[in-house]
Amino acid sequence: MSLIASDHFRIVVGLGKSGMSLVRFLASRGVSFAVADTRENPPELATLRRDYPQVDVRCGELDVEFLCRADELYVSPGLALATPALQAAAARGVKLSGDIDLFARKAKAPIVAISGSNAKSTVTTLVGEMAAAAGKRVAVGGNLGTPALDLLSDDIELYVMELSSFQLETTNDLGAEVATVLNISEDHMDRYSGLPAYHLAKHRIFRGARQVVFNRQDALTRPLMGEGLPCWSFGLSVPDFKAFGLREEQGEKYLAFEFQNLMPVRELKIRGAHNQANALAALALGHAVGLPFDAMLSSLRTFAGLEHRCQWVRELDGVSYYNDSKATNVGAALAAIEGLGSDMDGKLILIAGGDGKGADFSGLRDSVAKHCRAVVFMGRDSGLIADALGDAVPQIRATSLDDAIAQSRAQARPGDAVLLSPACASFDMFENYEERGHLFARAVEALA
Repeated sequence: MSLIASDHFRIVVGLGKSGMSLVRFLASRGVSFAVADTRENPPELATLRRDYPQVDVRCGELDVEFLCRADELYVSPGLALATPALQAAAARGVKLSGDIDLFARKAKAPIVAISGSNAKSTVTTLVGEMAAAAGKRVAVGGNLGTPALDLLSDDIELYVMELSSFQLETTNDLGAEVATVLNISEDHMDRYSGLPAYHLAKHRIFRGARQVVFNRQDALTRPLMGEGLPCWSFGLSVPDFKAFGLREEQGEKYLAFEFQNLMPVRELKIRGAHNQANALAALALGHAVGLPFDAMLSSLRTFAGLEHRCQWVRELDGVSYYNDSKATNVGAALAAIEGLGSDMDGKLILIAGGDGKGADFSGLRDSVAKHCRAVVFMGRDSGLIADALGDAVPQIRATSLDDAIAQSRAQARPGDAVLLSPACASFDMFENYEERGHLFARAVEALA
């Protein structure tokens, strides 16, 4: 039986990666639909016209009358629901939805749902690897990698989904087996009216959840829950009942659950306090869905981290170089600065700057003063960061990424680390954060 009544008409709004997955999903079920996109030449337009030439597609400014022909609009995460044409359609009774709602209705296996301002890709990947090590047929995706609807299969035993606040805006009842918001810090303030609106969007992940995982060190991650909902926590403090954390015995630090040591922290391949928190979050989520500890700990011992996320590039003249290009907001940069800075004897030379997305950079000042030897700036909003940091550490302006690396190398001493953790998006200078990270790694390799 079709998931959607075939006599209803839908419009997919936004023809990017998730939009194209919606097209495939709806077409395979014989649903009547059309496509609209605000861009004249959206990324998947050629694919749509080749594979589905019969589908009506409208590019350019959204036509409210056209949108109102639909019973439901599946809105791309990249398009704000505050867009006037969408609001006008909603005011006339058209339902605004998204691909994650459709996925949740169709998925037959339990869902592990993961959001947060930072580290969600790392934790999502880790939980997926833990499930695979436990012998589960697992599908991993959502905001990371494969779009949600492309993962649907009757063979899957567990879904591990990374979900952004943009995706959650159109998600009404996810019904995850376990859901978490790993952390909350200012991000996408060019889209939200403030932190409370962003926080509300993130917390939509908890709708219908059967279990919850929260971060003990971030009060904004704890949902308001009904009585009796199983709740697990993680954090870098000593854990107690239903909690994952750190314990120290005879000078050795351990990942621990309740009153039991699980493994020494030194056995983790991923470095820094922030990655210890990521490991604990993954353990909490895996435990909630019944993954055995031996499989989870085995995965932690071999997991080397994700590209562009505090990724070690090389050591040169006693200085380590780290690519954290994925740090496109203040919270992510802060996690890297504190995580690496507290886990090394030397100091950091921080490379920062780019498109600040309207963020407040003042939160970086104390950590930069504590852990950094200097900050090298590049990009459009580097002046805003420089003003926010004031006289915390010496400041150096660079004209390009290559110049920033050269300036950082000149400042670094043996035992230090050069950290590309921009606290900004990359669009003012690069195609995306991946290109920025690849160019950084290539330039560092060329220094040898």
